[in-house]
Amino acid sequence: MARKIVVTSGKGGVGKTTVAAYLAAQLAKKGQRVILCDGDFGLNNVDVALGVENLVVYDIVDVIEGRCRAKQALIKHPDFPNLYVLTSSRVTAERYVSPQAVKLVLDGFSKQFDFILIDCPAGMDEGFHRAVATAEEAIVVTTPHLSSLRDADKIITVLKSYRLAELSLVVNMVRGDLLASGEVLSPQEVSELLRIPLLGVLPEEQGLYNGDFTKIHISFRWMSAALLSGRKKIYDPSKKYKGFLGNVRRILKGRL
Repeated sequence: MARKIVVTSGKGGVGKTTVAAYLAAQLAKKGQRVILCDGDFGLNNVDVALGVENLVVYDIVDVIEGRCRAKQALIKHPDFPNLYVLTSSRVTAERYVSPQAVKLVLDGFSKQFDFILIDCPAGMDEGFHRAVATAEEAIVVTTPHLSSLRDADKIITVLKSYRLAELSLVVNMVRGDLLASGEVLSPQEVSELLRIPLLGVLPEEQGLYNGDFTKIHISFRWMSAALLSGRKKIYDPSKKYKGFLGNVRRILKGRL
């Protein structure tokens, strides 16, 4: 039976959809059969994040409203044979989609897949509750910034009321230089503050353009391994900013 995991955050802009997409791809690379479902019926951009927007024919609303069979709405990713994408469409207030309807569709896939990841809309409106109600586990994405932590804390309080089997945390956009100098909370401190276990840490996104893409890839690989085995290995973005050479890097980065 598939593990249904909702990927959520207290606020937008913290990289929630990116985390869901990369994690789904890494699990698929490890041989797991994975569905990434777009639970955000407002922005609905999971297909764009995974580069399959031109392959969309049907979405989950088409399945619910009977215009296609459930399997027809699945998009097989061209680069990851074990990864399938289930898109959503923008839903107006007059077009209500119930949590029970979404859950029924996802439960129908449960026996054929190992993981179903649900990308959740940010905030705590109807879309959040619809996505969470379909899941059995949750991954909360936050950054070390105060506003993000406050919102994450509120989200976690609500998630705990759902009595999910597992709650875990991903701290994104961590600047290694600031972490090494003690100017921001460490991911471990964030985990203790929010009172949920740490699943993974990702360096600041600008690292994608300065050679840190490999580090991000490693971090996602470790996160996917932790979901499969339970043994956690956490990436440390501050490592290269420690010691003599690390101090030099930190000073140079501070001048940029």
